[in-house]
Amino acid sequence: MAREFSTVGVVGLGTMGAGIVEVFARNGIDVLAVEISESALERGRATLTGSTDRAVAKGKLAEADRDALHERVRFAVGLDALHSVDLVIEAVPEHLDLKQRIFAELDRVCRPDTILATNTSSLSVTEISVATSRPNQVIGIHFFNPAPVMKLVEVVRTVVTAPEVVADVEALCARLGKVDVTINDRAGFIANALLFGYLNHAVAMVESHYATREDIDAAMKLGCGLPMGPLALMDLIGLDTAYEILDTMYRRGGRDRRHAPVPLLKQMVTAGLLGRKSGRGFYTYQRPGSPVVVPDEATPPATEAALADGARAITKVGVVGSGTMATGIIEVFAKAGYEVVSVTRGAEKSAAVCEAVKTSLNKGVVRGKLAEADRDAALGRISWSATLDHLADVDLVVEAVVEELSVKKALFASLDEICKPGVVLATTTSSLPVIDVAMATQRPADVVGLHFFNPAPVMPLVEVVRTIRTSPEAAATARAVCAALGKTGVVCGDRSGFIVNALLFPYLNDAVKMLEASYSTADDIDHAMKLGCGYPMGPFELLDVVGLDVALAIQRELYLELREPGFAPAPLLEHLVTAGYLGRKTRRGFRDHSHR
Repeated sequence: MAREFSTVGVVGLGTMGAGIVEVFARNGIDVLAVEISESALERGRATLTGSTDRAVAKGKLAEADRDALHERVRFAVGLDALHSVDLVIEAVPEHLDLKQRIFAELDRVCRPDTILATNTSSLSVTEISVATSRPNQVIGIHFFNPAPVMKLVEVVRTVVTAPEVVADVEALCARLGKVDVTINDRAGFIANALLFGYLNHAVAMVESHYATREDIDAAMKLGCGLPMGPLALMDLIGLDTAYEILDTMYRRGGRDRRHAPVPLLKQMVTAGLLGRKSGRGFYTYQRPGSPVVVPDEATPPATEAALADGARAITKVGVVGSGTMATGIIEVFAKAGYEVVSVTRGAEKSAAVCEAVKTSLNKGVVRGKLAEADRDAALGRISWSATLDHLADVDLVVEAVVEELSVKKALFASLDEICKPGVVLATTTSSLPVIDVAMATQRPADVVGLHFFNPAPVMPLVEVVRTIRTSPEAAATARAVCAALGKTGVVCGDRSGFIVNALLFPYLNDAVKMLEASYSTADDIDHAMKLGCGYPMGPFELLDVVGLDVALAIQRELYLELREPGFAPAPLLEHLVTAGYLGRKTRRGFRDHSHR
Protein backbone atom coordinates (compact mmCIF):
# COMPACT_ATOMS: atom_id res chain seq x y z
CA MET A 1 0.00 0.00 0.00
CA ALA A 2 1.31 3.45 -0.95
CA ARG A 3 1.86 5.88 1.87
CA GLU A 4 -0.84 8.52 2.53
CA PHE A 5 0.50 12.07 2.56
CA SER A 6 -1.78 14.24 4.68
CA THR A 7 0.47 17.30 5.05
CA VAL A 8 3.04 18.62 2.58
CA GLY A 9 5.54 21.43 3.01
CA VAL A 10 6.60 23.67 0.11
CA VAL A 11 9.78 25.75 0.45
CA GLY A 12 10.02 28.81 -1.81
CA LEU A 13 6.90 30.58 -3.08
CA GLY A 14 7.99 31.98 -6.43
CA THR A 15 5.96 31.14 -9.54
CA MET A 16 6.77 27.42 -9.32
CA GLY A 17 6.46 27.10 -5.56
CA ALA A 18 3.11 28.91 -5.42
CA GLY A 19 1.88 26.73 -8.30
CA ILE A 20 2.91 23.55 -6.45
CA VAL A 21 1.10 24.75 -3.33
CA GLU A 22 -2.04 25.21 -5.45
CA VAL A 23 -1.74 21.72 -6.97
CA PHE A 24 -1.66 20.02 -3.56
CA ALA A 25 -4.37 22.20 -2.00
CA ARG A 26 -6.67 21.66 -5.03
CA ASN A 27 -6.41 17.92 -4.39
CA GLY A 28 -7.42 17.99 -0.73
CA ILE A 29 -3.96 17.93 0.82
CA ASP A 30 -2.99 20.32 3.64
CA VAL A 31 -0.02 22.49 2.73
CA LEU A 32 2.47 24.41 4.82
CA ALA A 33 3.97 27.12 2.59
CA VAL A 34 7.33 28.45 3.79
CA GLU A 35 9.41 31.45 2.79
CA ILE A 36 12.51 33.25 4.04
CA SER A 37 10.78 36.49 5.12
CA GLU A 38 7.36 38.06 5.70
CA SER A 39 7.61 40.09 2.49
CA ALA A 40 8.47 36.98 0.41
CA LEU A 41 5.58 35.18 2.10
CA GLU A 42 3.18 37.97 1.12
CA ARG A 43 4.36 37.83 -2.50
CA GLY A 44 3.76 34.07 -2.51
CA ARG A 45 0.30 34.49 -1.00
CA ALA A 46 -0.54 37.12 -3.65
CA THR A 47 0.64 34.78 -6.46
CA LEU A 48 -1.58 31.97 -5.15
CA THR A 49 -4.58 34.29 -4.72
CA GLY A 50 -4.12 35.74 -8.21
CA SER A 51 -3.96 32.29 -9.78
CA THR A 52 -7.04 30.93 -8.03
CA ASP A 53 -9.02 34.14 -8.69
CA ARG A 54 -8.19 33.84 -12.41
CA ALA A 55 -9.36 30.20 -12.36
CA VAL A 56 -12.68 31.31 -10.81
CA ALA A 57 -13.06 34.13 -13.37
CA LYS A 58 -12.52 31.63 -16.21
CA GLY A 59 -15.10 29.24 -14.76
CA LYS A 60 -12.46 26.56 -14.06
CA LEU A 61 -12.85 26.67 -10.29
CA ALA A 62 -15.97 27.19 -8.17
CA GLU A 63 -15.81 29.97 -5.55
CA ALA A 64 -16.50 27.45 -2.77
CA ASP A 65 -13.66 25.24 -4.00
CA ARG A 66 -11.32 28.23 -4.11
CA ASP A 67 -12.18 29.13 -0.53
CA ALA A 68 -11.72 25.51 0.60
CA LEU A 69 -8.36 25.45 -1.22
CA HIS A 70 -7.15 28.53 0.69
CA GLU A 71 -8.35 26.98 3.97
CA ARG A 72 -5.91 24.10 3.40
CA VAL A 73 -2.87 26.38 3.10
CA ARG A 74 -0.95 27.73 6.06
CA PHE A 75 1.93 30.20 5.63
CA ALA A 76 5.05 30.41 7.78
CA VAL A 77 8.48 32.05 7.83
CA GLY A 78 11.45 29.71 8.35
CA LEU A 79 12.04 25.97 7.91
CA ASP A 80 11.41 25.12 11.59
CA ALA A 81 7.65 25.17 10.89
CA LEU A 82 8.06 21.97 8.80
CA HIS A 83 8.85 19.66 11.77
CA SER A 84 5.79 17.43 11.36
CA VAL A 85 4.96 17.28 7.61
CA ASP A 86 5.05 14.00 5.62
CA LEU A 87 6.77 15.40 2.52
CA VAL A 88 8.69 18.59 1.73
CA ILE A 89 9.17 19.96 -1.80
CA GLU A 90 11.84 22.59 -2.27
CA ALA A 91 11.31 25.15 -5.08
CA VAL A 92 14.01 27.77 -4.51
CA PRO A 93 16.29 29.22 -7.24
CA GLU A 94 18.58 26.85 -9.18
CA HIS A 95 21.77 27.21 -7.08
CA LEU A 96 23.32 24.02 -5.76
CA ASP A 97 24.86 25.54 -2.62
CA LEU A 98 21.52 27.13 -1.66
CA LYS A 99 19.61 23.87 -2.13
CA GLN A 100 22.25 21.89 -0.19
CA ARG A 101 21.99 24.33 2.74
CA ILE A 102 18.19 24.00 2.76
CA PHE A 103 18.31 20.19 2.62
CA ALA A 104 20.85 20.02 5.48
CA GLU A 105 18.47 22.18 7.53
CA LEU A 106 15.38 20.13 6.52
CA ASP A 107 17.26 16.97 7.54
CA ARG A 108 17.68 18.47 11.02
CA VAL A 109 14.12 19.82 11.32
CA CYS A 110 11.91 17.13 9.76
CA ARG A 111 10.77 13.78 11.16
CA PRO A 112 13.06 10.83 10.29
CA ASP A 113 10.43 9.32 7.94
CA THR A 114 9.71 12.57 6.03
CA ILE A 115 10.48 12.40 2.30
CA LEU A 116 12.57 15.34 1.07
CA ALA A 117 11.99 16.32 -2.57
CA THR A 118 13.51 18.92 -4.90
CA ASN A 119 11.76 20.54 -7.86
CA THR A 120 15.11 21.18 -9.59
CA SER A 121 14.99 21.05 -13.37
CA SER A 122 18.72 20.78 -14.01
CA LEU A 123 20.80 20.23 -10.88
CA SER A 124 21.96 16.84 -9.64
CA VAL A 125 19.44 15.36 -7.19
CA THR A 126 22.29 13.14 -5.95
CA GLU A 127 24.46 16.15 -5.08
CA ILE A 128 21.52 17.74 -3.24
CA SER A 129 20.77 14.48 -1.36
CA VAL A 130 24.27 14.07 0.09
CA ALA A 131 23.77 17.22 2.16
CA THR A 132 21.43 15.08 4.33
CA SER A 133 21.91 12.01 6.53
CA ARG A 134 18.99 10.34 4.64
CA PRO A 135 19.89 10.37 0.92
CA ASN A 136 17.70 7.26 0.44
CA GLN A 137 14.66 9.47 1.23
CA VAL A 138 15.58 12.25 -1.19
CA ILE A 139 13.92 12.38 -4.62
CA GLY A 140 13.31 14.81 -7.49
CA ILE A 141 9.71 15.81 -8.20
CA HIS A 142 9.97 18.13 -11.19
CA PHE A 143 6.71 19.97 -11.92
CA PHE A 144 6.34 22.02 -15.10
CA ASN A 145 5.24 25.65 -15.30
CA PRO A 146 2.38 26.50 -14.73
CA ALA A 147 2.14 23.62 -12.25
CA PRO A 148 -1.69 23.69 -11.84
CA VAL A 149 -2.12 23.29 -15.62
CA MET A 150 0.77 21.14 -16.84
CA LYS A 151 0.08 17.42 -16.60
CA LEU A 152 3.66 16.13 -16.52
CA VAL A 153 5.82 15.41 -13.48
CA GLU A 154 9.34 14.00 -13.83
CA VAL A 155 10.07 11.75 -10.82
CA VAL A 156 13.86 11.59 -10.47
CA ARG A 157 15.45 8.79 -8.47
CA THR A 158 19.11 8.71 -7.50
CA VAL A 159 21.14 5.49 -7.22
CA VAL A 160 20.30 5.38 -3.49
CA THR A 161 16.64 6.54 -3.46
CA ALA A 162 14.62 3.81 -1.73
CA PRO A 163 12.20 1.95 -4.08
CA GLU A 164 9.30 2.51 -1.65
CA VAL A 165 9.96 6.28 -1.74
CA VAL A 166 9.70 6.17 -5.55
CA ALA A 167 6.49 4.11 -5.37
CA ASP A 168 4.94 6.48 -2.79
CA VAL A 169 5.72 9.55 -4.92
CA GLU A 170 4.37 7.88 -8.09
CA ALA A 171 1.10 7.13 -6.25
CA LEU A 172 0.98 10.74 -5.03
CA CYS A 173 1.37 12.01 -8.63
CA ALA A 174 -1.60 9.84 -9.67
CA ARG A 175 -3.64 11.29 -6.78
CA LEU A 176 -2.78 14.80 -8.05
CA GLY A 177 -4.06 13.85 -11.53
CA LYS A 178 -0.57 14.12 -13.03
CA VAL A 179 1.20 11.84 -15.50
CA ASP A 180 4.59 10.88 -14.09
CA VAL A 181 7.67 9.61 -15.88
CA THR A 182 10.22 8.04 -13.55
CA ILE A 183 13.85 8.47 -14.58
CA ASN A 184 17.38 8.38 -13.24
CA ASP A 185 19.33 11.45 -12.14
CA ARG A 186 20.89 12.86 -15.31
CA ALA A 187 21.49 16.43 -16.52
CA GLY A 188 18.25 17.99 -17.77
CA PHE A 189 16.18 14.84 -17.18
CA ILE A 190 13.99 14.23 -20.29
CA ALA A 191 12.22 17.46 -21.20
CA ASN A 192 14.97 20.01 -20.50
CA ALA A 193 17.69 17.80 -21.99
CA LEU A 194 15.74 17.78 -25.27
CA LEU A 195 14.33 21.31 -25.06
CA PHE A 196 17.33 23.44 -24.13
CA GLY A 197 19.69 22.30 -26.89
CA TYR A 198 16.99 23.42 -29.33
CA LEU A 199 16.45 26.77 -27.53
CA ASN A 200 20.19 27.47 -27.44
CA HIS A 201 20.45 26.70 -31.18
CA ALA A 202 17.65 29.23 -31.86
CA VAL A 203 19.54 31.91 -29.88
CA ALA A 204 22.64 31.15 -31.99
CA MET A 205 20.56 31.83 -35.13
CA VAL A 206 19.62 35.27 -33.78
CA GLU A 207 23.19 35.98 -32.67
CA SER A 208 24.56 35.23 -36.15
CA HIS A 209 21.78 37.29 -37.84
CA TYR A 210 20.76 34.15 -39.74
CA ALA A 211 17.07 35.01 -39.29
CA THR A 212 15.03 37.47 -37.21
CA ARG A 213 13.46 36.57 -33.87
CA GLU A 214 9.99 36.95 -35.43
CA ASP A 215 10.80 34.65 -38.35
CA ILE A 216 12.39 31.96 -36.16
CA ASP A 217 9.40 31.94 -33.81
CA ALA A 218 6.87 31.97 -36.66
CA ALA A 219 8.74 29.14 -38.42
CA MET A 220 8.58 26.80 -35.41
CA LYS A 221 4.96 27.61 -34.56
CA LEU A 222 3.64 27.32 -38.11
CA GLY A 223 6.05 24.66 -39.40
CA CYS A 224 5.93 22.34 -36.37
CA GLY A 225 2.68 23.30 -34.63
CA LEU A 226 4.51 24.28 -31.43
CA PRO A 227 2.57 26.39 -28.91
CA MET A 228 5.33 29.02 -28.75
CA GLY A 229 8.39 29.96 -30.73
CA PRO A 230 11.76 29.28 -29.05
CA LEU A 231 12.64 32.92 -28.36
CA ALA A 232 9.23 33.80 -26.90
CA LEU A 233 9.60 30.64 -24.78
CA MET A 234 13.04 31.77 -23.58
CA ASP A 235 11.49 35.08 -22.52
CA LEU A 236 8.79 33.20 -20.60
CA ILE A 237 11.24 30.85 -18.85
CA GLY A 238 13.58 33.73 -18.00
CA LEU A 239 16.95 34.16 -19.70
CA ASP A 240 18.80 33.90 -16.38
CA THR A 241 17.05 30.59 -15.61
CA ALA A 242 17.75 29.34 -19.15
CA TYR A 243 21.43 30.31 -18.79
CA GLU A 244 21.73 28.44 -15.47
CA ILE A 245 20.06 25.32 -16.90
CA LEU A 246 22.26 25.30 -20.02
CA ASP A 247 25.41 25.94 -18.01
CA THR A 248 24.58 23.11 -15.60
CA MET A 249 23.71 20.73 -18.45
CA TYR A 250 26.96 21.59 -20.21
CA ARG A 251 29.05 20.91 -17.10
CA ARG A 252 27.13 17.80 -15.99
CA GLY A 253 26.16 16.37 -19.38
CA GLY A 254 29.46 15.52 -21.00
CA ARG A 255 30.33 19.06 -22.13
CA ASP A 256 28.30 18.90 -25.32
CA ARG A 257 29.07 22.18 -27.11
CA ARG A 258 25.41 22.60 -28.05
CA HIS A 259 24.58 23.08 -24.36
CA ALA A 260 27.28 25.71 -23.87
CA PRO A 261 25.20 28.89 -23.49
CA VAL A 262 25.48 31.09 -26.59
CA PRO A 263 27.49 34.25 -25.67
CA LEU A 264 24.52 36.49 -26.53
CA LEU A 265 22.56 34.83 -23.71
CA LYS A 266 25.19 35.75 -21.10
CA GLN A 267 25.36 39.33 -22.42
CA MET A 268 21.57 39.73 -22.18
CA VAL A 269 21.49 38.35 -18.63
CA THR A 270 24.33 40.69 -17.58
CA ALA A 271 22.42 43.61 -19.16
CA GLY A 272 19.31 42.72 -17.13
CA LEU A 273 17.31 41.63 -20.20
CA LEU A 274 15.76 38.60 -18.53
CA GLY A 275 12.56 38.21 -20.55
CA ARG A 276 8.99 38.86 -19.48
CA LYS A 277 9.83 39.25 -15.80
CA SER A 278 12.10 42.25 -16.49
CA GLY A 279 9.92 43.62 -19.32
CA ARG A 280 12.56 43.00 -21.96
CA GLY A 281 14.34 39.94 -23.37
CA PHE A 282 14.35 38.89 -27.01
CA TYR A 283 11.12 40.90 -27.22
CA THR A 284 9.96 44.03 -25.39
CA TYR A 285 6.87 43.78 -23.14
CA GLN A 286 4.30 46.32 -21.99
CA ARG A 287 5.77 46.22 -18.47
CA PRO A 288 7.70 43.76 -16.30
CA GLY A 289 5.65 40.56 -15.89
CA SER A 290 3.33 41.37 -18.79
CA PRO A 291 2.80 38.85 -21.60
CA VAL A 292 1.92 41.64 -24.06
CA VAL A 293 4.64 42.25 -26.67
CA VAL A 294 5.08 45.86 -27.80
CA PRO A 295 7.03 47.09 -30.86
CA ASP A 296 10.68 48.05 -30.38
CA GLU A 297 13.56 49.10 -32.65
CA ALA A 298 13.94 45.54 -34.00
CA THR A 299 10.25 45.05 -34.91
CA PRO A 300 9.81 44.71 -38.68
CA PRO A 301 7.27 46.96 -40.45
CA ALA A 302 3.94 45.14 -40.70
CA THR A 303 2.54 46.92 -43.75
CA GLU A 304 1.93 45.26 -47.11
CA ALA A 305 3.70 48.19 -48.78
CA ALA A 306 6.88 47.57 -46.80
CA LEU A 307 6.71 43.87 -47.64
CA ALA A 308 6.33 44.55 -51.36
CA ASP A 309 9.05 47.22 -51.45
CA GLY A 310 11.20 46.43 -54.50
CA ALA A 311 9.11 43.39 -55.44
CA ARG A 312 8.46 42.59 -59.11
CA ALA A 313 4.92 42.13 -60.44
CA ILE A 314 3.93 38.46 -60.74
CA THR A 315 0.86 37.36 -62.70
CA LYS A 316 1.89 34.07 -64.31
CA VAL A 317 3.66 31.24 -62.51
CA GLY A 318 5.30 28.06 -63.80
CA VAL A 319 5.46 24.96 -61.58
CA VAL A 320 7.83 22.15 -62.63
CA GLY A 321 7.33 18.68 -61.15
CA SER A 322 4.72 15.96 -60.70
CA GLY A 323 4.98 14.88 -57.06
CA THR A 324 2.83 15.71 -54.03
CA MET A 325 4.60 19.03 -53.44
CA ALA A 326 4.23 20.18 -57.07
CA THR A 327 0.52 19.27 -57.03
CA GLY A 328 -0.06 21.19 -53.80
CA ILE A 329 1.85 24.25 -55.02
CA ILE A 330 -0.14 24.36 -58.30
CA GLU A 331 -3.37 24.33 -56.27
CA VAL A 332 -2.15 27.08 -53.91
CA PHE A 333 -1.21 29.46 -56.76
CA ALA A 334 -4.36 28.76 -58.80
CA LYS A 335 -6.65 29.36 -55.81
CA ALA A 336 -4.84 32.64 -55.08
CA GLY A 337 -5.69 33.97 -58.57
CA TYR A 338 -2.43 33.36 -60.44
CA GLU A 339 -2.28 31.91 -63.93
CA VAL A 340 -0.34 28.64 -63.59
CA VAL A 341 1.59 26.61 -66.16
CA SER A 342 2.20 23.06 -64.89
CA VAL A 343 5.14 21.33 -66.57
CA THR A 344 5.81 17.60 -66.14
CA ARG A 345 7.82 14.98 -68.02
CA GLY A 346 5.20 13.59 -70.38
CA ALA A 347 1.43 13.69 -70.97
CA GLU A 348 0.80 10.75 -68.64
CA LYS A 349 2.30 12.57 -65.66
CA SER A 350 0.42 15.76 -66.60
CA ALA A 351 -2.87 13.85 -66.57
CA ALA A 352 -2.05 12.40 -63.14
CA VAL A 353 -1.21 15.82 -61.69
CA CYS A 354 -4.37 17.32 -63.21
CA GLU A 355 -6.45 14.53 -61.62
CA ALA A 356 -4.75 15.04 -58.20
CA VAL A 357 -5.42 18.81 -58.27
CA LYS A 358 -9.08 18.25 -59.23
CA THR A 359 -9.51 15.67 -56.43
CA SER A 360 -8.02 18.03 -53.85
CA LEU A 361 -10.17 20.99 -54.99
CA ASN A 362 -13.29 18.79 -54.96
CA LYS A 363 -12.51 17.78 -51.37
CA GLY A 364 -12.44 21.48 -50.50
CA VAL A 365 -15.92 21.88 -52.02
CA VAL A 366 -17.29 18.80 -50.18
CA ARG A 367 -15.92 20.13 -46.88
CA GLY A 368 -17.48 23.52 -47.47
CA LYS A 369 -14.11 25.29 -47.62
CA LEU A 370 -14.36 26.22 -51.30
CA ALA A 371 -17.28 27.37 -53.46
CA GLU A 372 -17.91 25.42 -56.68
CA ALA A 373 -17.42 28.61 -58.70
CA ASP A 374 -14.02 29.20 -57.05
CA ARG A 375 -12.99 25.61 -57.79
CA ASP A 376 -13.93 26.01 -61.45
CA ALA A 377 -12.15 29.36 -61.66
CA ALA A 378 -8.98 27.87 -60.11
CA LEU A 379 -9.00 24.97 -62.59
CA GLY A 380 -9.56 27.42 -65.42
CA ARG A 381 -6.33 29.25 -64.52
CA ILE A 382 -4.14 26.14 -64.95
CA SER A 383 -2.64 25.02 -68.25
CA TRP A 384 -0.93 21.62 -68.54
CA SER A 385 2.27 21.04 -70.46
CA ALA A 386 5.02 18.48 -70.98
CA THR A 387 7.61 20.93 -72.27
CA LEU A 388 9.67 23.60 -70.51
CA ASP A 389 9.36 25.90 -73.55
CA HIS A 390 5.89 26.87 -72.32
CA LEU A 391 7.58 28.76 -69.46
CA ALA A 392 8.95 31.42 -71.83
CA ASP A 393 6.47 34.08 -70.69
CA VAL A 394 5.98 33.34 -66.96
CA ASP A 395 7.09 35.78 -64.20
CA LEU A 396 8.05 33.18 -61.58
CA VAL A 397 9.10 29.53 -61.84
CA VAL A 398 8.79 27.18 -58.84
CA GLU A 399 10.77 23.95 -59.19
CA ALA A 400 9.51 20.93 -57.25
CA VAL A 401 11.36 17.98 -58.77
CA VAL A 402 13.28 15.17 -57.05
CA GLU A 403 15.83 16.12 -54.31
CA GLU A 404 18.91 15.41 -56.42
CA LEU A 405 21.34 18.22 -57.06
CA SER A 406 22.34 17.06 -60.57
CA VAL A 407 18.68 16.98 -61.68
CA LYS A 408 17.93 20.43 -60.26
CA LYS A 409 21.08 21.97 -61.75
CA ALA A 410 20.27 20.61 -65.21
CA LEU A 411 16.71 21.96 -64.91
CA PHE A 412 17.87 25.43 -63.83
CA ALA A 413 20.38 25.58 -66.70
CA SER A 414 17.44 24.90 -69.07
CA LEU A 415 15.22 27.49 -67.35
CA ASP A 416 18.04 30.03 -67.72
CA GLU A 417 17.91 29.59 -71.51
CA ILE A 418 14.10 29.56 -71.81
CA CYS A 419 12.83 32.17 -69.32
CA LYS A 420 12.74 35.89 -70.06
CA PRO A 421 15.02 38.28 -68.11
CA GLY A 422 13.84 39.32 -64.63
CA VAL A 423 11.97 36.07 -63.90
CA VAL A 424 12.41 34.84 -60.32
CA LEU A 425 13.55 31.21 -60.33
CA ALA A 426 12.66 29.39 -57.11
CA THR A 427 13.60 25.93 -55.83
CA THR A 428 11.50 24.12 -53.20
CA THR A 429 14.48 22.11 -51.95
CA SER A 430 14.37 21.33 -48.24
CA SER A 431 17.96 20.13 -47.87
CA LEU A 432 20.20 21.06 -50.81
CA PRO A 433 22.27 24.30 -51.02
CA VAL A 434 20.29 26.84 -53.07
CA ILE A 435 23.53 28.51 -54.22
CA ASP A 436 24.57 25.31 -56.06
CA VAL A 437 21.32 25.45 -58.02
CA ALA A 438 21.66 29.21 -58.60
CA MET A 439 25.18 28.87 -60.03
CA ALA A 440 23.91 26.50 -62.72
CA THR A 441 22.36 29.66 -64.26
CA GLN A 442 23.80 32.90 -65.64
CA ARG A 443 21.41 34.83 -63.34
CA PRO A 444 22.10 33.74 -59.73
CA ALA A 445 20.71 37.08 -58.46
CA ASP A 446 17.23 35.93 -59.55
CA VAL A 447 17.35 32.56 -57.75
CA VAL A 448 15.76 31.99 -54.32
CA GLY A 449 14.58 29.07 -52.24
CA LEU A 450 10.82 28.81 -51.62
CA HIS A 451 10.47 25.91 -49.23
CA PHE A 452 6.77 25.03 -48.92
CA PHE A 453 5.71 22.57 -46.22
CA ASN A 454 3.66 19.47 -46.89
CA PRO A 455 0.69 19.53 -47.55
CA ALA A 456 1.22 22.88 -49.29
CA PRO A 457 -2.50 23.86 -49.47
CA VAL A 458 -2.79 23.46 -45.67
CA MET A 459 0.56 24.45 -44.16
CA PRO A 460 0.78 28.22 -43.61
CA LEU A 461 4.59 28.47 -43.68
CA VAL A 462 7.07 29.09 -46.51
CA GLU A 463 10.81 29.48 -45.89
CA VAL A 464 12.26 32.12 -48.23
CA VAL A 465 15.93 31.29 -48.70
CA ARG A 466 18.38 33.99 -49.79
CA THR A 467 21.78 32.99 -51.12
CA ILE A 468 24.73 35.39 -51.00
CA ARG A 469 24.00 36.12 -54.69
CA THR A 470 20.19 36.65 -54.34
CA SER A 471 19.20 40.25 -55.15
CA PRO A 472 17.07 42.26 -52.69
CA GLU A 473 14.37 42.52 -55.44
CA ALA A 474 14.16 38.72 -55.87
CA ALA A 475 13.91 38.22 -52.08
CA ALA A 476 11.24 40.96 -51.81
CA THR A 477 9.30 39.36 -54.69
CA ALA A 478 9.37 35.97 -52.96
CA ARG A 479 8.09 37.49 -49.71
CA ALA A 480 5.34 39.44 -51.50
CA VAL A 481 4.22 36.26 -53.31
CA CYS A 482 4.02 34.38 -49.98
CA ALA A 483 1.82 37.16 -48.57
CA ALA A 484 -0.40 37.09 -51.70
CA LEU A 485 -0.83 33.33 -51.22
CA GLY A 486 -1.98 33.93 -47.63
CA LYS A 487 1.20 32.25 -46.34
CA THR A 488 3.72 33.44 -43.77
CA GLY A 489 7.12 33.82 -45.45
CA VAL A 490 10.13 33.62 -43.14
CA VAL A 491 13.49 34.73 -44.53
CA CYS A 492 16.74 32.94 -43.79
CA GLY A 493 20.21 32.34 -45.22
CA ASP A 494 21.21 29.43 -47.42
CA ARG A 495 22.33 26.97 -44.78
CA SER A 496 21.54 23.29 -44.41
CA GLY A 497 18.09 22.74 -42.92
CA PHE A 498 17.11 26.44 -43.17
CA ILE A 499 15.20 27.32 -39.96
CA VAL A 500 12.72 24.52 -39.23
CA ASN A 501 14.73 21.42 -40.10
CA ALA A 502 17.91 22.85 -38.57
CA LEU A 503 16.12 23.30 -35.23
CA LEU A 504 13.79 20.27 -35.40
CA PHE A 505 15.97 17.37 -36.49
CA PRO A 506 18.83 17.69 -33.96
CA TYR A 507 16.12 17.61 -31.24
CA LEU A 508 14.68 14.42 -32.79
CA ASN A 509 18.18 12.96 -33.04
CA ASP A 510 18.80 13.76 -29.35
CA ALA A 511 15.61 11.89 -28.45
CA VAL A 512 16.88 8.82 -30.33
CA LYS A 513 20.20 9.05 -28.46
CA MET A 514 18.30 9.21 -25.16
CA LEU A 515 16.35 6.06 -26.07
CA GLU A 516 19.54 4.37 -27.29
CA ALA A 517 21.20 5.03 -23.92
CA SER A 518 18.25 3.26 -22.22
CA TYR A 519 17.63 6.40 -20.19
CA SER A 520 13.88 6.29 -20.84
CA THR A 521 11.29 4.61 -23.06
CA ALA A 522 9.89 5.98 -26.32
CA ASP A 523 6.48 6.30 -24.62
CA ASP A 524 7.83 8.28 -21.65
CA ILE A 525 9.91 10.57 -23.86
CA ASP A 526 6.85 11.24 -26.06
CA HIS A 527 4.73 11.89 -22.93
CA ALA A 528 7.37 14.26 -21.55
CA MET A 529 7.48 16.44 -24.67
CA LYS A 530 3.71 16.47 -25.25
CA LEU A 531 2.67 17.02 -21.63
CA GLY A 532 5.71 18.95 -20.37
CA CYS A 533 6.31 21.20 -23.39
CA GLY A 534 2.91 21.22 -25.14
CA TYR A 535 4.26 19.67 -28.36
CA PRO A 536 1.54 18.31 -30.67
CA MET A 537 3.47 15.06 -31.16
CA GLY A 538 6.26 13.33 -29.27
CA PRO A 539 9.60 12.91 -31.08
CA PHE A 540 9.10 9.19 -31.84
CA GLU A 541 5.54 9.70 -33.09
CA LEU A 542 6.87 12.45 -35.36
CA LEU A 543 9.85 10.41 -36.61
CA ASP A 544 7.53 7.54 -37.60
CA VAL A 545 5.32 9.98 -39.53
CA VAL A 546 8.20 11.84 -41.24
CA GLY A 547 10.05 8.65 -42.13
CA LEU A 548 13.28 7.53 -40.46
CA ASP A 549 15.11 7.53 -43.80
CA VAL A 550 14.12 11.19 -44.38
CA ALA A 551 15.19 12.12 -40.83
CA LEU A 552 18.53 10.36 -41.27
CA ALA A 553 19.21 12.09 -44.62
CA ILE A 554 18.47 15.54 -43.13
CA GLN A 555 20.55 14.84 -40.02
CA ARG A 556 23.50 13.71 -42.19
CA GLU A 557 23.25 16.95 -44.22
CA LEU A 558 23.26 19.06 -41.04
CA TYR A 559 26.23 17.14 -39.65
CA LEU A 560 28.21 17.43 -42.91
CA GLU A 561 27.63 21.17 -43.14
CA LEU A 562 28.04 22.21 -39.48
CA ARG A 563 30.60 19.52 -38.44
CA GLU A 564 29.18 19.69 -34.93
CA PRO A 565 29.90 16.37 -33.13
CA GLY A 566 26.54 16.57 -31.31
CA PHE A 567 24.78 16.52 -34.71
CA ALA A 568 26.19 13.12 -35.73
CA PRO A 569 23.20 10.85 -36.53
CA ALA A 570 22.31 8.48 -33.66
CA PRO A 571 23.56 4.95 -34.50
CA LEU A 572 20.13 3.53 -33.57
CA LEU A 573 18.54 5.72 -36.28
CA GLU A 574 21.03 4.39 -38.84
CA HIS A 575 20.42 0.77 -37.76
CA LEU A 576 16.64 1.06 -38.03
CA VAL A 577 16.92 2.57 -41.53
CA THR A 578 19.34 -0.19 -42.59
CA ALA A 579 16.84 -2.76 -41.28
CA GLY A 580 14.08 -1.19 -43.39
CA TYR A 581 12.13 0.10 -40.36
CA LEU A 582 11.28 3.51 -41.81
CA GLY A 583 8.14 4.40 -39.83
CA ARG A 584 4.48 4.35 -40.79
CA LYS A 585 5.16 3.93 -44.50
CA THR A 586 6.74 0.48 -43.86
CA ARG A 587 4.40 -0.20 -40.90
CA ARG A 588 7.36 -0.36 -38.55
CA GLY A 589 9.63 2.34 -37.15
CA PHE A 590 10.15 3.10 -33.48
CA ARG A 591 6.73 1.51 -33.02
CA ASP A 592 4.89 -1.31 -34.76
CA HIS A 593 2.07 0.14 -36.94
CA SER A 594 0.99 -3.13 -38.56
CA HIS A 595 -2.23 -3.34 -36.50
CA ARG A 596 -3.30 0.30 -36.92
